[in-house]
Amino acid sequence: MEFVKKVWAIVWKDLIAELRTKEMILSMCLFSFLVLIIFSFVFDTGSENFKSGAAGMLWVAFVFSGLMGLNRSFGAERDRGTLPGLLLCPVSPWGIFLAKMVGTFVFMTLMEIFTLIIFSILFNLNLLAVFIPLAVIIFLGTVGFSCIGTLFSAMSATTKSRDVILSILVFPISIPMIIASVKATGPLINGVALAEILPWLKILAAFDLVFLLLAYLTFEFIMEE
Repeated sequence: MEFVKKVWAIVWKDLIAELRTKEMILSMCLFSFLVLIIFSFVFDTGSENFKSGAAGMLWVAFVFSGLMGLNRSFGAERDRGTLPGLLLCPVSPWGIFLAKMVGTFVFMTLMEIFTLIIFSILFNLNLLAVFIPLAVIIFLGTVGFSCIGTLFSAMSATTKSRDVILSILVFPISIPMIIASVKATGPLINGVALAEILPWLKILAAFDLVFLLLAYLTFEFIMEE
């Protein structure tokens, strides 16, 4: 219980800091909105190209907008000069990782809700009929992306070109997660049977577990560096 309170204290600190500026969440939502607007002029909603590419459009908005939030995970601590203080907190490195990951997950979830609303309006899709399985896919994909992003954000926080380095590190590693998320989302949007997405859900769950374990084993050494 004490561990949970300490983790929540760090999460709450990040939430309050973001509520004061609204810098990160607004930039994420604006970017995803622009991505969907561009795609809405490229594809006809009744065409086969749209049916095959709709899931890809959605996850392009999620991933690239989420990357903007990852840049602020540990980068904001460095910019404010609070990174040494964070390391001195009476909580384990694993607790710091969980707190930062949960904060990233919350901000990404808010952006994804906004993106889904805009996506359904622009492309005239009724996503309520598949809301539960779609929420499961997005949850698993977001957990994996938040885990990878938090891990590499800590690694690149002290570098001068952290934005570029973070992108170079995150994108190749997250490719399996992105492919599985797109492959699982596509059938839902096109009305295919739910049984077809189960293998992709298993891949997403395995991906999340592997990187959570990796973060648990390596994050202490990353913070020491």
